[in-house]
Amino acid sequence: MDDGWTSHGKVRAREGEGAIEVVIDGLTTQAKYYKPLIYEFFRKVWRGSRPAWGEFAVEIRMEYVGDPPWLDLDNLAKAILDAIKGYAFHDDAQVARLLVERAAGERERITVTVRKISDLPMGRPFHP
Repeated sequence: MDDGWTSHGKVRAREGEGAIEVVIDGLTTQAKYYKPLIYEFFRKVWRGSRPAWGEFAVEIRMEYVGDPPWLDLDNLAKAILDAIKGYAFHDDAQVARLLVERAAGERERITVTVRKISDLPMGRPFHP
C-alpha cells in the first residue's frame, strides 16, 4: 500500500493537503547533524514539489523519550531551515511564521511541517 511517504535512511517526507511533512527518526544533541542528513534526502530521492515563492509557516517538533536532550532549539531550527531551503522554498527569509517545540513523545523524532501562509486560515494553528 502506498502511504505517500518517500524514504531514505532516517528521513521520510510526503506532500498533501497543502503541506510538506518531513520526519527524521532518532535524536542527537548535535543540531549540525541534521542539515546534511535532510539535505541529502532532498537531493537524492525527493521528487515532490519544487521551491515556491511567497511566505511560509514552518513547524518543527522534536519528540523525545525520557529526559529531554540538551539541544538548543534555535540551532535545530537553523539547521533544518538551511536543509530544506531550495526544496520547500527558495530562501529561509520566506519563513514568516516559525514554531519550534520540544515535547515528550512515544519515540525520538523530529517532525517538520511546511505550509504556505496563504493556505492557513487566519489566526489558526498549523494543523486544523
